[in-house]
Amino acid sequence: MRGIIGYLVTPFGADGSPDLDSLSKLVDHLIAQDIHGIAPLGSTGESAYLNDREWAAVAQTTIKAAAGRVPVIVGASALTTADTVTMCRSAEQWGADAVMVLPLSYWKLTDDEIFDHYATVAQAISIPIMAYNNPATAGVDMSPELLYRMYRDIDNVTMVKESSGDIQRMHALHLLSNGDLPFFNGCNPLALEAFAAGAAGWCTAAPNLIGGPIKAMWDAVQANDFRAARGLFLDNLDLLSFILSGGLPATVKAGLDLMGMPCGSPRLPLQPLSNADRATLANMLKLATT
Repeated sequence: MRGIIGYLVTPFGADGSPDLDSLSKLVDHLIAQDIHGIAPLGSTGESAYLNDREWAAVAQTTIKAAAGRVPVIVGASALTTADTVTMCRSAEQWGADAVMVLPLSYWKLTDDEIFDHYATVAQAISIPIMAYNNPATAGVDMSPELLYRMYRDIDNVTMVKESSGDIQRMHALHLLSNGDLPFFNGCNPLALEAFAAGAAGWCTAAPNLIGGPIKAMWDAVQANDFRAARGLFLDNLDLLSFILSGGLPATVKAGLDLMGMPCGSPRLPLQPLSNADRATLANMLKLATT
């Protein structure tokens, strides 16, 4: 699995429940950007704010709407190993191509505890696992050494999403595995550096708003034309940074609304963009599409 993995928001209707019709349309919209995969129920998809029934509905709707056109990587993470296993088994049963597992914990976990968590999940399913390192949201930070150990010793752990914002970790993953471990960039402002470090792809919500430039950047990297990739990156860096700094669910939903694809507001306690930030985003999108 390589390339641009587009992250979905979870649309909400007027009653506050997931709007599954809008979600299906959003899947079509993302796939139309000619990206290489889609991922529901990550941080962008507000997975932490959904109950079990809602999580299941979003996962099933996404897989059905994708209809095999691109791989679907379902975010499946819970505080306990048992609940994570249940989620991953369900995702596999529904037809997910892979699961993305973020270690969550109230208590600080040791490396051995994290390893055993992933090993137990891997033994329960047969589809690939993307190990997701995002210490800012999970409160758990997995070192490159631990991620490589899991890739080496747990058969189903086949790739890593690195979202710490530290480019040196990507270099370390490349060196530790001698280039064998596929790692995906999860930090928008690091995209160009990540590609130079050997990233297998980019997991990003940006294709919701600027799919063309994101895909063109990837194509330029594949053609070894880093001059063109750098130009595309710098042309869109302000927007890429704004999407992240404004909070992914809020900024992406605001952008989709401005583009005529309303997805509702983020779920409380998350707040929608302020009017001032919405105006800033509107100007950025105008520049990106002219």
